[in-house]
Amino acid sequence: MELHNLSPAKGSVKSEKRIGRGIGSGKGRTSARGHKGAKSRSGYKSKRHFEGGQMPLQMRLPKRGFKPVNRTEYVPFNLTRLSEIAEKFNQTDISIDFLASKRIIKKRDLVKILGGGELSKGLNITAHACSASAKEAIEKSGGSITIA
Repeated sequence: MELHNLSPAKGSVKSEKRIGRGIGSGKGRTSARGHKGAKSRSGYKSKRHFEGGQMPLQMRLPKRGFKPVNRTEYVPFNLTRLSEIAEKFNQTDISIDFLASKRIIKKRDLVKILGGGELSKGLNITAHACSASAKEAIEKSGGSITIA
């Protein structure tokens, strides 16, 4: 065997389909594109999700939900719930770490204090956000609020 004698295996290499080389070739006249229609024209290009006029899948599926990127989601805590937690665990200081350690919230959750209900005793609260009515009620009961 020598380099000039090498050839590919029989049947592994096909000759290129020669299109538009006369009627006698069998691929002349319409050049294997059929008769008329968009696909027979030059420059034809199908749209990405075109399904032959059928309603495309992305339009058939229901559209639902929207989540704004910049919105911060807080875990809300009313004053009533805070006073219940303070009584249950016998605490006067309620912080984010305390709530996470008792598995009331997750570590990465953001806490917001809302003014629903009343506080029976003064609590020292640490949270990420607080409403004006909640701040007023906490200070009225003799406690303090710290924004983390």
